[in-house]
Amino acid sequence: MIGKLKGTVDEIGEDHVVIDVHGVGYVAFCGGRTLAGLGAVGEAAVLLIETYVREDMIRLYGFASAAERDWFRLLQNVQGVGAKVALAVVGVLSPGDLANAVALQDKAMVSRAPGVGPKVAARIVAELKDKAPAFSGAGSDESFGLKREIGEGVAPAPIADAVSALVNLGYSREQAAGAVATAVREGGEGAASTVLIRLGLKALSR
Repeated sequence: MIGKLKGTVDEIGEDHVVIDVHGVGYVAFCGGRTLAGLGAVGEAAVLLIETYVREDMIRLYGFASAAERDWFRLLQNVQGVGAKVALAVVGVLSPGDLANAVALQDKAMVSRAPGVGPKVAARIVAELKDKAPAFSGAGSDESFGLKREIGEGVAPAPIADAVSALVNLGYSREQAAGAVATAVREGGEGAASTVLIRLGLKALSR
């Protein structure tokens, strides 16, 4: 099984790249984010690979990071999500974006991926909410849990008020939730909403 390719970019297509490894060209199917991050033809490239072997084909899927590959695997545990849909999702959303979407139960964010309708997006955020922290690639389980509470509307009033205030200032709900989660770590769970707003704005300005 192939786990990694290290060579030079030979060709970049709409949904794949050909990596030349010592004269042998390997076709790896990649998401949009991974393809955009590759260099021009002739430049060095490294891809982590997930190899799928079927009776009638062998297909390689390429990823820029282990976290992205882990999400690709995890997404396929959801009913109705195969390799094509999983690749589309990680092609649009980074590991951190996916973790936030699951934490906030934000199916609209997931449905930004081509081929992912509202029903599939809803299943993804619902079925992965207890599995995603280990795959977030950023932040602690504690902050992930807090963002989930915010998304489900069960966070303490000062936290909910701080998120609402940041959203009213023009930040997205995802940005506001992440900033307030950071603010809670710095100011403590008992901090007043005014303190959380101030610390949240500080986090957003970094």
